[in-house]
Amino acid sequence: MATAGLPERRIKVVIGCDTFPPDINGASRFAERLAGGLVRRGHDVHIIAPAYSSKYGTFTETIDGVNMTVHRVRSYKLPQHETLRFIWPFTLKRRTDRLMDEIKPDVVHIQSHLIMGRALVRSAKQRGIRVVATNHIMPENLIKYSVIIPKFLEPWAMKQAWKDAGRFFAKVDAITTPTRRAAELLEAAAGVSGVLAISCGIDASKFKNETPPSNNPPRVLFLGRLDYEKHIHNLLKAVAKLPKELGTQVELVGKGGEQAYLEELASELGIRDQVHFYGHITEEDLPKAYERCTVFAMPSIAELQSIATMEAMASGRPVIAADAMALPHLVHDGDNGYLFPPDDVDAFADRLNRVLTADEAELERLSENSLYLIQAHDIQRTLKIFEDLYVGELANTSDDNLPEYSLPIGRLSPNLHQQILSFRSRAEALAERVEEAGDSFKDRMEDYRDDVRVKFQEARQDVRVAARKVRAAVRRARKRVRRER
Repeated sequence: MATAGLPERRIKVVIGCDTFPPDINGASRFAERLAGGLVRRGHDVHIIAPAYSSKYGTFTETIDGVNMTVHRVRSYKLPQHETLRFIWPFTLKRRTDRLMDEIKPDVVHIQSHLIMGRALVRSAKQRGIRVVATNHIMPENLIKYSVIIPKFLEPWAMKQAWKDAGRFFAKVDAITTPTRRAAELLEAAAGVSGVLAISCGIDASKFKNETPPSNNPPRVLFLGRLDYEKHIHNLLKAVAKLPKELGTQVELVGKGGEQAYLEELASELGIRDQVHFYGHITEEDLPKAYERCTVFAMPSIAELQSIATMEAMASGRPVIAADAMALPHLVHDGDNGYLFPPDDVDAFADRLNRVLTADEAELERLSENSLYLIQAHDIQRTLKIFEDLYVGELANTSDDNLPEYSLPIGRLSPNLHQQILSFRSRAEALAERVEEAGDSFKDRMEDYRDDVRVKFQEARQDVRVAARKVRAAVRRARKRVRRER
């Protein structure tokens, strides 16, 4: 009998990734939380991803707080990127063939149409295995920021890249992407249809806090890769336009190829002492970073959803974001933050100034609206939708696509205000239950590992005995052959 709220059928899922922890980016973090959530719901999850060092093979790794099987494929560091690694594609298919035969999954869920996704789709389809594909990629990012080609060829290259994506996605059984806007882009640019908009989802309980946003001192947070497409330079330029007497502090969490340039830019703008670079931080410190800030800023123009923005909302923080791609889906202008035209630094500075000079009542209004909107992105709802997709059942889109999600909020009604208070209480209670369950789960996994260790030792001894018998038989055969000569 299944646990209440959990699925009755145990599904064996392969999640194929071109980027996976310890990589830090949106696609990696989605795959991590999807895998962890599925394991907690009782499913058998196997990850196939690049090795993050010279060690490759099959390992048991702790991902999102739970143990799972990760098959690491030999990879090579990309010289132009700090963390991403490259898999040699020409021998990968043999490896994915072997893994499909060993694992025998019910479904393969790929996270991109690049190297790993292509090999896995071919292997899975040859074996009649269902394939679900989630798209986290805009070819524009790959071409503009990863591939060195002449600028005049970029439009042609982007068109070809979208066509290639369309040919690839036509081979899978279901296509998903995090938002309706991203789904419409994929359908129009790649020429596919029926793309499901399914939020990446978030476990809001991990970001619970009782600290209301404060502008004493005013503090702006950006969390993500410090790469050009995030347009963090616009954040620094906007902060430089704010009144000096505000004393605005900027925290940049993450690493990337733009860090040296951003440090130099901050010095040129005269705000170097206001800008703090923290690099990568631990999962334990992540909620604290959101809790410290007055407002979260996301100036990127290429977000298909933005998990960092969702985490900030779950922390009850206002958000200021570029009015580009899927960010307007999360940031409702005037409700839980403000939008600004992409690359308009003056407008960006104006929106920052509105929040950083707001009184407590206004900050609380923006905070409660963030908490209200994030409820539609519940990770359990996302997991349930993917479970249905995995077994071929008709799946709906996530709740953030319901008509009421896009309605203006203004100030929450007394009833909704109470809902938010209840939501905060439930998040705190859930976090406590998850922590307690986690301890119990760790104990069970330790017992399981001990049992596996004993069985492995017994099996290894059996293999040694069998090997000795084989060697003895080979020696006897050799002697017989010599005598017959």
